[in-house]
Amino acid sequence: MSEPLILHPSDNVAVLTVRVQAGDDPLGLGTPLPTSLSAGHKIARHDIGTGDAVVKFGHFIGKATRAIAAGEHVHTDNCVFDNPEQAYDIGVDLATAEAAIPQCDPLTFQGYLRPDGRVGTRNFIALLATVNCSATVIRRAATEIEDGGLLDRYPNIDGIVALAHGTGCGMAGSGPGFEILDRVLWGHATHPNVGAAVFVGLGCEVMQIARMQSHFGAEGTSHFHGLTIQDTGGTRATIDAIKDHVVGLLPQVNDVSRSAQPMSALRVALQCGGSDGFSGITANPALGVASDLLVAQGGTAILSETPEIYGAEQLLLRRAASDAVAQKLIRQIKWWEDYTALNGGSLDNNPSPGNKQGGITTILEKSLGAAAKGGSTPLTAVYDYAEQVSSPGLVFMDTPGYDPVSVTGQIAGGAQIVVFTTGRGSAFGSKPAPTIKLATSDRLFQQMPDDMDLNTGDVLSAGVSIADKGREIFDLIRATASGQATKSERLGLGDHEFVPWQIGAVM
Repeated sequence: MSEPLILHPSDNVAVLTVRVQAGDDPLGLGTPLPTSLSAGHKIARHDIGTGDAVVKFGHFIGKATRAIAAGEHVHTDNCVFDNPEQAYDIGVDLATAEAAIPQCDPLTFQGYLRPDGRVGTRNFIALLATVNCSATVIRRAATEIEDGGLLDRYPNIDGIVALAHGTGCGMAGSGPGFEILDRVLWGHATHPNVGAAVFVGLGCEVMQIARMQSHFGAEGTSHFHGLTIQDTGGTRATIDAIKDHVVGLLPQVNDVSRSAQPMSALRVALQCGGSDGFSGITANPALGVASDLLVAQGGTAILSETPEIYGAEQLLLRRAASDAVAQKLIRQIKWWEDYTALNGGSLDNNPSPGNKQGGITTILEKSLGAAAKGGSTPLTAVYDYAEQVSSPGLVFMDTPGYDPVSVTGQIAGGAQIVVFTTGRGSAFGSKPAPTIKLATSDRLFQQMPDDMDLNTGDVLSAGVSIADKGREIFDLIRATASGQATKSERLGLGDHEFVPWQIGAVM
């Protein structure tokens, strides 16, 4: 039997690396397990008293609700969430974080240089619905264009993406909800992976095309086009008008080719979903190494999912580049505490049933593992949801933990690639920025071979170092940026994962 994993000398739990059977005593402490347990679950290294801290990764993840014997399973029946420490030591690790930036030679990838100086990793035509009422027409037009073979003669175009959503009307015409949708739509329309964009509305909705264009000014409007169903003559007429419009755009969008571009032009979104007990041990730390390598190239790594850094935010605040950066992240944390309470929830509601089946007990445990995606370099900036990301280095964007909503905001902010770690398995994909999926275990990589791009389970099964696995991930990011298709792209995923964050009353 493989030895359970002790992640930090101060931990009072160990992590099972293989499934154990009822009657087994993995730590040899004289406490046979009454039931079988899956890999990724925790057992006590020694006796833990009622009310005592449960410690993993060297950090508090919960408190014992009853006495836990050495060798006993530690999980939701005997360990619960408790409020994390919020006496923050801002910037105390900044010098160490600056020293953690690797020294390396500048590298390039093959990308699409845009007129504004940004660089695309893909070249899409985007059809964007300003309101749910126009969702059908853009999806039907995209399907008819692709099925009709109209793109066959344009090899430099990656496809048509229809970005439909469920809002745009029945909402306030100002305030956070409106501003978020405004930023999301314009961020996708002017994204470096989009060669041209067509907005389609009904005509009478709150989210008006002209108002959005006026708000953002002339920037990016060279490839911006719009029409409404009411003015065009109805559903069928609008579908035909969209198709005609796209046909006219195809030569222009195709008139671009890949060229050598600096890795500093890349903004990479960091994501995790369907996490398990290995996420914070294999895939997330390895992605953290890749993030550090990207930062060393002058690129940007975008960490997000605010509810999933809760309790681990101090790890970021200790390496914040300035007090202003730290205070913005703290305000976002406080907002989420109030927001969840207002809606009758708790941030500890975040670990899903699947997370718990995979061995994660509290949000504090999940957050410590999730924060590892951000590597070791300074936190240089903090952004609101879907805000345009302009700072290089490791940055944070405020988003929910729900994967489609979070990624939608990161892409709107300019991310050209998404890297997504998963332990339970995910069928996620995204457009116009492709998603790379990393499996946390050999079992998952073998179980979902058509979905997983890279296995990090060999960190445990074969002794591959986190540093070497991080370099492998970095190389895969570079290859994907140059046009190598991901598994989710080959499966055609991404059209239905566009989910803007909805805040505010539906009226």
